[in-house]
Amino acid sequence: MTRTFNRRRALGVGAGTLAALATGGAAAQAWPSKPIRWVVPYTPGGITDSTTRIVTERLTAGLGQNIVVDNRPGANSLIGAEAVAKATPDGYTILTVIAGHAANATLYAGKLSFDPVKSFAPVSLMGIAPVILTVSNDFPPKDVKELIAYAKANPGKVSFGSSGVGAAAHLTTELLKQTAGIEMVHVPYRGTAPALQDLISGNIQVLIDVPSSMMPQVRAGKIRALAMFSKERLEAAKDVPTIVEAGGPPIESSTWMMALAPAGTPPEIVERLSKEVAKVVALPEVKERFASMGIVPAGYDPARTGKFLADEVALWAKVIQTAGVKPEQ
Repeated sequence: MTRTFNRRRALGVGAGTLAALATGGAAAQAWPSKPIRWVVPYTPGGITDSTTRIVTERLTAGLGQNIVVDNRPGANSLIGAEAVAKATPDGYTILTVIAGHAANATLYAGKLSFDPVKSFAPVSLMGIAPVILTVSNDFPPKDVKELIAYAKANPGKVSFGSSGVGAAAHLTTELLKQTAGIEMVHVPYRGTAPALQDLISGNIQVLIDVPSSMMPQVRAGKIRALAMFSKERLEAAKDVPTIVEAGGPPIESSTWMMALAPAGTPPEIVERLSKEVAKVVALPEVKERFASMGIVPAGYDPARTGKFLADEVALWAKVIQTAGVKPEQ
């Protein structure tokens, strides 16, 4: 009797497990059956928001469902990221993050209700935007080599701005300082716009940010561009040399736009969304829009996206720890 009971029980459990798997598979195959919410943890109009909207507008055709972009700014992107980390992992809530997300893993380690890496399933790296080094018009150095020499001759007298502590702009400048062996004073702002205004006014001398923010002012003659933190010149700024061409160290740095889903999202859904994103960023019209913004299309698969994020977390962790960067209170 015992053997018969156990055998029947085992068969029942097996059947239940198979049924659950079949149900889960069917749900993944039916996805999406309703609109998707795509969270952008920044205000509308910036490069993160614009990139997300360019991609999501075209994703609707491949997915057959509308995508609603939900801007949830605040706390260095942590408000929006937390909302997605705690959302139901059913493929109906997606998040766009940038390089600051990788820095948050170190800046806020042990202080968050979620993990910037473990709480998410990598979906796709959508695009990479190398950052550009700009200076005020009255700043004497004409290239990066002269900037380094000037900073060494005037330690602590050169100030640089950033869009905030832990942003790609901030950490790239820290990386330049560490690599070149120079001292510059950090002046953090709440966003790129006020930092850019102080650069134009000459209140700060150096500002690193994305080309889409800086090049209009460069072309207007209000600031000067010294170098791009990339191996090759960008289509959107062909007259701006790479940092090596400008006499600086071989540093590559960028912000980037990455799609993440809550951890536990069915892999079939993650894979399908990743493939659809790759199709979108390969479209000629999207490549053209990206190029005008200084963005290089990526379209990485989930595994490669996860590896990219892990590498970025490790890179910025070292920079943060060496510079002693602390999060804003």
